[in-house]
Amino acid sequence: QVQPVESGGGLVQPGGSLRLSCAASESSFSIYDMDWYRRAPGKQRELVASITSGGNTKYSADSVKGRFTISRDNAKNTVYLQMNSLKPEDTAVYYCSAKTPFGPIWGQGTQVTVSS
Repeated sequence: QVQPVESGGGLVQPGGSLRLSCAASESSFSIYDMDWYRRAPGKQRELVASITSGGNTKYSADSVKGRFTISRDNAKNTVYLQMNSLKPEDTAVYYCSAKTPFGPIWGQGTQVTVSS
C-alpha cells in the first residue's frame, strides 16, 4: 500500500516561498491522482490543489490561484506544492492524499507557518 510522506514545511515570513514534497516508496504511486489539502487552526480541511497521474492540474482554493503550483515527478514518486507569495492565512498543516481505488490514503502532514 502506498504511504505518502510530506516534507518541506516550516516557518517563513510573509511574501516568502516554500516547496512541499509528498513522496512514496512504491512505484504504483505514479498511477494515482493526488491532492494537497490543508487544515488551518479552527477551520475545516480545505482542498488546495489536485493533479492527475498524467499531470493535469486543478486549483480548488481561489486564494492560492496564481501563487501555488502543483506538480509531480513520477520517476521520483513525488508530488510537489510550490508556494510563493505566502500570506499569514496560508498557515496550516498541509496534507497530501493519494486517490486509490480503495479510498484516499493520507500522509501525516507538514506544518507551514507564515509569520513575521
